Amino acid sequence: MTDAKAAARGDTDKPRFDRRLLPPMLLGSVLNPINSTIIAVALVPIGRALGAPASQTAWLVSALYLATSLGQPVMGRLIDLFGPRRLFLLGTGLVGVAGVVGALAPNLGVLIVARVLLGFGTCAGYPAAMALVRSEAERTGRDSPGGVLTALAVANQTIAVVGPLLGGLLIAVGGWRTTFALNVPLAVAAVLLGVLRLPKSAGTPRSPRRGSLIAQLDLPGMGLFAAMLVSLLLFLMNLHLRDWYLLAISAAAGAAFAVRELRARTPFIDLRVLGGNTPLLATYGRALVAYVVAYAFLYGFTQWTEDGFGLTPFHAGLAQIPMFLLAIGVSIVSGRSGSVRGKLLLGAVGQIAACLVILTLTGDSPLWMLLVVALIFGVPQGLNNLALQNSVYFQADSERTASSAGLLRTFAYIGSMVASSATAASFGQHADTGGLHRLAWVMLGAGVLYLLLTLFDRSLGRTGATDARAAT
Repeated sequence: MTDAKAAARGDTDKPRFDRRLLPPMLLGSVLNPINSTIIAVALVPIGRALGAPASQTAWLVSALYLATSLGQPVMGRLIDLFGPRRLFLLGTGLVGVAGVVGALAPNLGVLIVARVLLGFGTCAGYPAAMALVRSEAERTGRDSPGGVLTALAVANQTIAVVGPLLGGLLIAVGGWRTTFALNVPLAVAAVLLGVLRLPKSAGTPRSPRRGSLIAQLDLPGMGLFAAMLVSLLLFLMNLHLRDWYLLAISAAAGAAFAVRELRARTPFIDLRVLGGNTPLLATYGRALVAYVVAYAFLYGFTQWTEDGFGLTPFHAGLAQIPMFLLAIGVSIVSGRSGSVRGKLLLGAVGQIAACLVILTLTGDSPLWMLLVVALIFGVPQGLNNLALQNSVYFQADSERTASSAGLLRTFAYIGSMVASSATAASFGQHADTGGLHRLAWVMLGAGVLYLLLTLFDRSLGRTGATDARAAT
């Protein structure tokens, strides 16, 4: 028997990933993207029903990402310490409560509260899934969980793109309130799957003693991180020089946070490790600018297809079907390769090309031009999420997989906040063609920066190289 055959036989003797974990992992991880995207086609109907302009309904987007940007790394750290099961059940239960609040909301203010609850509730799903992938890899001795990582990326990509279509269908059947009510059955299903299938001990390295709980959680560090992030995101929500004090607060809180984390025995975010991990920092930077483009397209372009082009919410979602189909196909095919550099480069080029086409659109453009834009965007949509997720898995400290995954989402949501602010500033009261073109220039600048960050990152040639058989 050859060495290769022996090695292959030895690999098959190892235990395999527990497939019973996949349903709760996948459902929990998609709760956030489904609420991120389904609102895109609901903004205009909500604004009309409640008498709110686009600049105010934009808070429905911002509120969720403000809560999630803060909650993702916090929830990730809790999962690193206590394991995924309890946090998964707590978070998904809160999603159901938020669905009820949103479905019964009498005004825009209560809707914003519901979106904040959704933001915090959906924080547990993705970090918990990444922690389970890591714990299963350690349990089975298999270092290539690429197939599961690809399944997570494809599931998130599917929901992210099909969300507007689903939202349009729900609105056509039962009005915009159904987009909130949908969370109730989803939360019930997630809680039941979590109770039945998530093991109590998976991903739990140790249980901190009660006396050391505050030290383990680093509550002062979390508080300073919250102050830094909230003040920054509030500034990004409504860019204006009169709000300069928010940047000053963010800078002061950031400096205090850095001092605290460098001195803490068990820091919330280990800045020493993170600061020495340049590839991971570069991945976070790429995530920020990539999602500026992605979410500006999702919210800005979708609003324009309704206000500026005249499509109904259902048809606005229907127009994104080409992107949905192509993105899923691209994710599945590209998931067979463990290398990320090629995915990132092609994703950057796809974003730039789509932005250039958007600059040619007018209210009189033929419908097929909108479909072309959606098709072009399908390529980066299918590549970027998968490549960024795989990068974090291989670049992060294994003991902080969940919190590192949470930070990836935080940077992505900061990008979404920039996109939301740019969308509100570009459109003002109405999502017209002039506003779409102004937004497209912002997207184009972010796309070019994303390309440059990828071209000059030499570490990408090694990222995932040992996982070439990840999805086979």
